[in-house]
Amino acid sequence: MKDSIFTKIIKGEILCYKVYEDQHSIAFLDINPVQPGHTLVVCKQQVEFWWDLEDQQYLNLMQTVKKVGKRLKLITQKPYVGIKVIGVDVPHVHYHLIPFSSVDEFNAPPSQSDANQLANWAKKLYF
Repeated sequence: MKDSIFTKIIKGEILCYKVYEDQHSIAFLDINPVQPGHTLVVCKQQVEFWWDLEDQQYLNLMQTVKKVGKRLKLITQKPYVGIKVIGVDVPHVHYHLIPFSSVDEFNAPPSQSDANQLANWAKKLYF
């Protein structure tokens, strides 16, 4: 299987704005965020669909989703952090965590962020 863009990020071949990493997963900012702080949580092993993960891989990934979600809520001060599992753009299991206050914010179209904005958010969110 050809390396996905996420595998290249995990290997350090492509820059990302990392907010968390452990032995099983990595979390970094989406470069086209729906809301400020929009974060991707990615399984370090390249598997296309979440249902194809081994049970322990899935549990490890969801533990990271929970940790990062709590961190997003704390730092952004938004009342909600929603999860989207889209899975069509990159053939690599990942979850979108989006801090929001209203359904309209959660469903807003992606926007452009510049490197300074992303770096500032990564610095605030990193743990």
